[in-house]
Amino acid sequence: MMKTILTDKEIKYEGWQLSPHWIYKNFKIQGDATVAFVGECEVKLSEMVDIEDVINDEPIYSKLMLSFISEQFNVDLVEGVFRQRLLICIIKEALEKRGIKVVRNGDDLFVNNKKLTVSIATKSLTSILIHTGINIDSQGAPVSACGLKSDLGIADIKDFAIEVLTKYADELDDIVLASTKVRGV
Repeated sequence: MMKTILTDKEIKYEGWQLSPHWIYKNFKIQGDATVAFVGECEVKLSEMVDIEDVINDEPIYSKLMLSFISEQFNVDLVEGVFRQRLLICIIKEALEKRGIKVVRNGDDLFVNNKKLTVSIATKSLTSILIHTGINIDSQGAPVSACGLKSDLGIADIKDFAIEVLTKYADELDDIVLASTKVRGV
């Protein structure tokens, strides 16, 4: 069962938080969990998990970002990437429900050819780890970007975050439940 929390604590995401048991150590939530928080995002090349971004010398910066960190156990990396893409699709659906035209390219979302999200999935020795960040304020981003509040007019970030957390947890739990109702052949 996926546990979720939206913390009111502002957290600057710097990449090192994408580590085993970060959620357990900081929020006392053991097992599969996803935490959402708001804060500045600045990931330097030394903290990058995405080797392609390191090779291309593309650090990440957002003045204000809604971040989701998820840790899930007993999952291999390919399934972790599937779960990352599911999270991205849920975010896309939540935006489209609000009348925003969104284009997905892999694990990235774009609005009007401007980048809205960053996302990565990786594997630790004990779990898979996912970070997905959605710009709230696009000012100062190193690429052509847009933000939930600054460009798309989504003022209630908390409501948006809770919707995404809930739908993601429900979908993962439903997938596991669905796997228990079929007869093997």
